[in-house]
Order: sequence, then structure tokens, then C-alpha cells
Amino acid sequence: MTTDGTHAVTEIPVSDTTLEGELAVPADASGLVVFAHGSGSSRHSPRNNAVAETLRNRGLGTLLFDLLTETEDRDRENRFDIPLLTDRLVETTAWARERAEIGDAYPIGYFGASTGAAAAIRGAVRSETDIDAVVSRGGRVDMASEVLDDLETPTLLIVGGEDESVLGLNREVHEAISCESDLRIVEGAGHLFEGPGELEAVADHAADWFTTHLG
Repeated sequence: MTTDGTHAVTEIPVSDTTLEGELAVPADASGLVVFAHGSGSSRHSPRNNAVAETLRNRGLGTLLFDLLTETEDRDRENRFDIPLLTDRLVETTAWARERAEIGDAYPIGYFGASTGAAAAIRGAVRSETDIDAVVSRGGRVDMASEVLDDLETPTLLIVGGEDESVLGLNREVHEAISCESDLRIVEGAGHLFEGPGELEAVADHAADWFTTHLG
């Protein structure tokens, strides 16, 4: 890392297109967290950016990027193409490791929201990614159920207490995960964690998990 840190808007080449991203790495960072947003969202997600700011304040680098181009995002089917989103996440991880600011010396974690959480879990299972921690916020982790037996990455599931359907799915997935995992429920929160202090609770849970496993 540079002594003054890195903050850059960047283009990320993947196999069939170029994605827009924003890489921010504080000086002396202990690791990097790559964000996988949910359907219909982007690197500009205010919720993910709020979590990212907390992570940077806790000494972690962040990479927020668009899983789809603007043209691709107009096709609703692409938003739920989990294999495509996973491939994009894996390729972006490889790109990050080639950056001088990151390299192989720094552990990498995934933060996935909604459908992006399924891509995060699937990506963590892929041998080439070498991911050290996963955090899911209101995640559709059930869309990664077929790879849970292969999951070896410490995984934290964060769900709103009032997000009943997603909470039920996360309970089932948590029971199915055999590696280190935890389920944190933000009481009173819905799917978007819009109430006072709710998103801050998500960010604190995520920061604690990442600083423990990426440090």
C-alpha cells in the first residue's frame, strides 16, 4: 500500500466487457472487501457505500463495482443470472490481486447484498479466489444452496428481523453451513435497513467480522 492510501475510479476488464468500479484502500490496510450488490443496484448503492465507509474507518480497503453494464442491466433476466454475476465477481477479484495496491499479500473478503450474496458465496467456493471471509446483508443466500457443502470460508449472515421471508431462508442456510458461520438479526429492521441505527448495526457487524478474519 502507499503511505497515503489509494482512492480511484477505475475500469475493470472482464472476459466480455468492461465494468466500472471504485477502489479505496486506506494506508496500512489489513485487507480488501469486494462488494457484490443486489439486483437493480450498482456501485452507487447508498447502503453499500455507508457500509464501505465504516470498513475503511476500520482499516480495510473496499472495492465497489458494477456487476453489469448499463445495457446489460436493462435486461431484468441478467440481474438474476447468478452464474454470470459470480463469474464477474471472480474475474474482478483476479483483477484486484493484480493491482500493486493489493497483490497477494492482502486477504480479501466479499460483502454481498440481496442476490449479490449468492454470487459472493458461490465466488468464495471457487478455488481461484482464495477468499478469507464473506458477509451477507439481507442476502438471497438460498440461491447458492447447491454449493454450501463446499463452503469453507467464514460466513456471516445479517438479516432484518422484520424481513420474514429472507430471514427464514437465511436460517435454513445457516443450519446447512458446516464451516464457521453466524446469523445476526437486526431486530425491527426490514429488507432495506432504513430505520434509525439499523444500517449502522449492519456496518458494525460486518466490520467486526472482516477485521477478525482479514487481520
